[in-house]
Formats: sequence, structure tokens, C-alpha cells
Amino acid sequence: MDFDAMFNAQLNALKEEGNYRIFAELERRCGTFPRVKSHDDDAPDEVTVWCSNDYLGMGQNPIVRQAMKDAVDLCGTGAGGTRNISGTNHYHVRLEHELADLHGKEAALLFTSGYVSNWAALSTLGSRLPDAVILSDELNHASMIEGIRHSRAKKAIWKHNDPEDLDRKLSALPANAPKIVAFESVYSMDGDICPMQEIVEVAEKHGAMTYLDEVHAVGLYGPRGGGISEREGLADRITLIEGTLGKAYGCVGGYITGSAAMCDFVRSFASGFIFTTALPPAVAAAAQASVAYLKQSSTERELQQQRVARLRELLEKRGIPHMDNPSHIIPVMIKDPVKCRMLADILMRDWGIYVQPINYPTVPKGTERLRFTPGPLHSDADIDHLVEALTVLWKQCAIAHAVA
Repeated sequence: MDFDAMFNAQLNALKEEGNYRIFAELERRCGTFPRVKSHDDDAPDEVTVWCSNDYLGMGQNPIVRQAMKDAVDLCGTGAGGTRNISGTNHYHVRLEHELADLHGKEAALLFTSGYVSNWAALSTLGSRLPDAVILSDELNHASMIEGIRHSRAKKAIWKHNDPEDLDRKLSALPANAPKIVAFESVYSMDGDICPMQEIVEVAEKHGAMTYLDEVHAVGLYGPRGGGISEREGLADRITLIEGTLGKAYGCVGGYITGSAAMCDFVRSFASGFIFTTALPPAVAAAAQASVAYLKQSSTERELQQQRVARLRELLEKRGIPHMDNPSHIIPVMIKDPVKCRMLADILMRDWGIYVQPINYPTVPKGTERLRFTPGPLHSDADIDHLVEALTVLWKQCAIAHAVA
């Protein structure tokens, strides 16, 4: 049997649909971000990154970098094993304490990525709590969906950011069934923010546990970077807050925070924790330094908000269609996968602007987009250059100037 022919047939179908992903080979260099060196033959030697999830440029922060280098010199590179066997390091414990404090919780538990933390925590809670029902927002991330599926718990999908539909779904369930309401604060593709207080109140009304994914908000919102839950003063009313170290904190890893009993429960039963090699101590040291730094510095958040506001204002003036939302994420709507890929290629080749097209299955067909994430290290000149490029391409490609 020719397996490669079977693989290639499906890959070719992806290419014909315009949904085949091409990775740009880039090299980040300290002190120049968001400008990076390109190793692609059909791109300039240096390009400006506009789609990074290192939202605040903390991967370049000298304090974070020094913490990582010091830990490597002290501990070496890898962790040496799973946390259960030989991989628990003092830096892991310090980071968990830092994260618990960030969200005002008793405890925290580290994972190797935000994807793994969602998958492991939701699958463990759903499978180990007898007769549990997980109620999931319809636009939750794939990691949450996979965790729910793997748990084999009963599930109910509620309309996106709709507390009234959540209330109806909860009312239809047995009163004595453990209920878990799973949702996100900032949804990364549309950039919308959930009505958190209303969701929490509905969950409390039905005695449900609240499971909040803050991966696109930690570091960015709240006086200490605790996310939307901190900004809204709701963190103490949420059972579990999940986050990442790989976006605004500029490192890698995921985590959950909550009661000591709940974190110990997940630690003791989650296969995604038990059987995975621990994060390198140097990564934990850098992440701890980043979290601590952003607890006391608001400069990066304020600069980012200024850059976001300026880009939105200029896009509005030029009639470039973008989703209006209250977050730092600016989706520019293309609505065609082939055009989306083509525009991204032209921006890279002719303008030195790197942005990845967002196509199906990440977003529904017909809602393809370019997703821009301005950061504090983007200059006014960078923004002007981007807007000029988009204006020229919009005229050339005759793309409709409408979002809806």
C-alpha cells in the first residue's frame, strides 16, 4: 500500500483549498525584535513580525534572559525526568508559588504547555468526578475541546458568550450532578472578551465549578497582569484559572491555579502531568522572573495599548476592514483562503511584513483573516508602514471594505 500517495492526496487537497500552511523560517535576535532575520529565499533579509503571541516582547527582556542564563549555569539544561520521578526542581516550586499569588489562589500546577494544561485538567476533572457534566462555550480552544472529549464526561455546548443560554443549559441538568462551566476570557481569533461577571453569576446560581482559560490575557490585563479576572475583580469567585507562560510572559509552559486540594487532585491523576518530562529549570526561572516583573511594571501594558489604539485608528481612516473588539487582537478580514495566503505572501516578499494567514480549520470557512498583534516594541514607523502596505494591497486586490 502506498501510504505516501495517501498522505500527498490530502495535502494536495489542502493546497487547492488555500489552507495549506507554509512556515516562514525566521531568526529572532536580541535587541531587534519585532524585526527578525529571514532565511526564506523569497523574502527580504529582515522582516517585521506582526503576529507574535509574545505580546509584550518579554522574550527580549534583559531580566528574563538573565534569569534563564543564570539557571542554566547553576542547573544545566533539562529537568532530568518527570516531576514524579526526578524532575521537580526548586525553580518549578518557586514559579508555582508566583503563579498562585498572581491569581490569589492557594496553589498552582505547571505543565509543559497551555495546550497540555487544558487537555490534562479538563480530562481529569471530567473523568474523575462522578457523573460530571462539562458545559463548554462553543468557541473554546481545541485544547479544551480535546480535554472534554478525552474525559468522556457528558457535555453541553452553550452559545458563545451567552449567559442566558448557559443558564438554560444548566437548568436542564440534574441538580446533584457536578457541573463544570468552561470558557475563555479573551478569544484569540475574534479578540472578543467574555461577559465574565454574568457567566460567574449564572454558574454560582447552579452551584457549578468555573474553569477559566486566561491564556490570551495573563500579563496583559489587570494591575498585576492577572488577566481579565483580576481586572474585573472576579478571580476569587472562579474555581480554576488556567494560563500560559508562552505568550505575554515570553517563555513556554502552561499552568492551572486554584485550591490546594484541586491542584493536588490534578497532579495525582492527570496523565498529561504524570508522564511528561518537566519544564527545564531555566525555563521556569525565566518565567518566574517574567511574571514577577509584570506584577510591578505596567509600562509594557500601557505601551501595547497605545500601539493597538493607533493601529486601529489608522486602519479605520483608510477603510481597512477589521473586527471591532475591546482586546489587543486586531483581525483584518479577508474572507477568502486563497486571497488570504496571497496577501500574506505579498506582504512578506514586497513589504518585509510577516503575518500568518488564519484559515480553516482555525476559523470557520468564509471568515479567513490576517491577525495583527501590535506590541510595545513596534514603532510608529512600523505601524505607518503596515497601514500603507495594506492600503496599497486593498486597492490592487479589490477586496470588499466590509467586516460583516
